[in-house]
Amino acid sequence: MHNSSANPPASTAAAGEVVAAVLAFIAQDGCTDAAFDGLALRLFAYQYANNQPYKRFCQRRGATPRSVKRWSDIPAVPIDAFKELPLRCEPPAATDRVFMTSGTTRSEVKGRHFHPTLAVYDRSMTRNFAQRFMQEHGPMRMGILFPTETVLANSSLAHYLALAVEAFGTAESRYFMSPQGVDLPGLCEALSDAQQRGEPFALLGASYSFVHLIDELKRRGQSFRLPAGSRVLDTGGYKGQSRDLPLDTFYAELSALLGIERSHCINMYGMTELSTQFYDAGNVSVPSVKSGPHWIRSRLVDPLTGREVGPAERGILVHCDLANFNSVTTILTEDVGLAADGGFLLLGRAEGAQAKGCSLAVEEFIRAAA
Repeated sequence: MHNSSANPPASTAAAGEVVAAVLAFIAQDGCTDAAFDGLALRLFAYQYANNQPYKRFCQRRGATPRSVKRWSDIPAVPIDAFKELPLRCEPPAATDRVFMTSGTTRSEVKGRHFHPTLAVYDRSMTRNFAQRFMQEHGPMRMGILFPTETVLANSSLAHYLALAVEAFGTAESRYFMSPQGVDLPGLCEALSDAQQRGEPFALLGASYSFVHLIDELKRRGQSFRLPAGSRVLDTGGYKGQSRDLPLDTFYAELSALLGIERSHCINMYGMTELSTQFYDAGNVSVPSVKSGPHWIRSRLVDPLTGREVGPAERGILVHCDLANFNSVTTILTEDVGLAADGGFLLLGRAEGAQAKGCSLAVEEFIRAAA
């Protein structure tokens, strides 16, 4: 009898080879410019062949696997395109994991990022997290200020935090977020216990959850001196879910109330449409320099022209994430940045002419891909 599984479809075989290549690349200790370009161009050719909306967009730009010579030549897809069209190479399957944006800017439409396997996302997260947040520290008791992955099955952040606990947390790690908000009594008990035992504690969650924590601790007149090595990770901004705090005030109050040095108050910059995260080296001064691992690179552009800005000019961030094997590697964000030694400064969302440029880029993509 013929065994169909012995001869998988060409696209499936190609996808498996691409995944293996990306996993091997992530496992390296770094890469040359030529090696990054090599894998970026291989992924571009794969996505050009299998992601039809993206192919039409590239053709309109005059970009093909023959004409694109390095990673910075790859056409960048505006981030809102993930809300308009399914950007994927592999056909849909029941086993797909789909991460969706929170919909804070257009609540009726959510961007979708399709993952036929989480092997690449998970390897990207854990390798980077070990180096940048854990800093090679052993397992640590963790407190999570965000809903569980069961509650938010389509949240990339919920999955990210679940991975953190699974890979780097001790058995005493737990979530302190419920539908009613932060479980402050439970969290204070855990923090007091860590303080008494002299064991480092890691507190991770959405930035707005930390604002609620700051407000509650101040209201109760309570603070902690967590043991050396303790650390905080916040991400995602406030998104209208808490009052806004200036960055310097936010980290000053976190440090004072938890007894954690600002050098150990780390911010993660990530997004649903990427498979790799950026980190800073603490927030002693703000804004802090963000940087990523060797499998992601960034540039700053004028969204109206697509051209890179000068070295001292603000621009819109474009990221080329080699872990984005199934969608598109290269994304035009709506985030303003400025080049800095070792990475970039994140300066907020696009406004005015820059925001108009991002909107026009989305319209161009939709017209080209239709």
